[in-house]
Amino acid sequence: MANSKHAHLRYNILDECFRKRAYGFEDLLNALNESIEIHYPNESISVRTLREDLKVFRDKKNGFGAPLPDKARVLKYSSSNFSIAQKPLLEYEQYLIDAAQQLLERFENDPKYDKLAEALIKFQDEEDQQENDAKKILYYDHNEEYKGINFLKPLYLSIKKKQVLQINYKGFKDELSSIYEFHPHILRQYNRRWFVFGLNKTKGIKEWSIPLDERLLDFNILKDQDYLESDTDWETCFRTMVGVVRPKDVKIERVVLLFHNGRENYFKTKPFHPGYDLFFEKDKNDQVWFDTIINRELIQQILSYGQDVQVLEPEILRIQVAKQIKSMNILYDS
Repeated sequence: MANSKHAHLRYNILDECFRKRAYGFEDLLNALNESIEIHYPNESISVRTLREDLKVFRDKKNGFGAPLPDKARVLKYSSSNFSIAQKPLLEYEQYLIDAAQQLLERFENDPKYDKLAEALIKFQDEEDQQENDAKKILYYDHNEEYKGINFLKPLYLSIKKKQVLQINYKGFKDELSSIYEFHPHILRQYNRRWFVFGLNKTKGIKEWSIPLDERLLDFNILKDQDYLESDTDWETCFRTMVGVVRPKDVKIERVVLLFHNGRENYFKTKPFHPGYDLFFEKDKNDQVWFDTIINRELIQQILSYGQDVQVLEPEILRIQVAKQIKSMNILYDS
């Protein structure tokens, strides 16, 4: 494989190009180099490298076997359903995966590598099934309908490069979409969905969250705007909230929960609030407390325990939970 540097990036860019429209060779080279420039400033590839890449795409034995006619004047897949993402790993790609797994074994006692090791195992399981019709071993929780994951990498790069964005967003209940200036600062995953946090300069809210799903219609880079850094302590921000919605000027409250039927043990193994603490008193072993804002997501998490939890403090939260329970009872009154 010629020019292995950023080869996988090139392959993904080319795959997207061939699926979207027809390109002449020069147009394709320009489009590819423009995309590479985004990820690797001041870098580009040569005509020779692109020709070698096209060989890899067409090669049925050691490449992707892509439906790209050899002598056509334009370059486009002859089958609209084809994508290299559907193809098994190339031999050298499998070698890289195996090498990565072996390397991670050296760090298996370091918790910061756990997530990466988990991702590699999931990936390998999918590949084994595709290639060898192997028995499925892993069944993991994921969102099949999640359509916003394609925004994750571009937004990550926008944060790294400190780019100002113009957001085009339409909520589920909105009749029209809204456009605003946004300075992205943080990406956070919650409930199997990604969110980007930052300054909504148009509305003047500095801890604004945007879900990466179909509500985010599109975004563009505003090159003539200066990027504004965040002065938010995000660790504290996330430690004092459940979920992703933080109303403006909201107050932090001390929440005390009393569990029944041993459900405090379940909470302790999977807490919905990261900063919970226990009471020292023996007669309060079934209680926990934490400091947080009160929002809809907190109430939803409390209600998920049904009759096995009781809000002791604060009174405002007790009232809101009770109100929700009364509203639910109305739905089931016969």
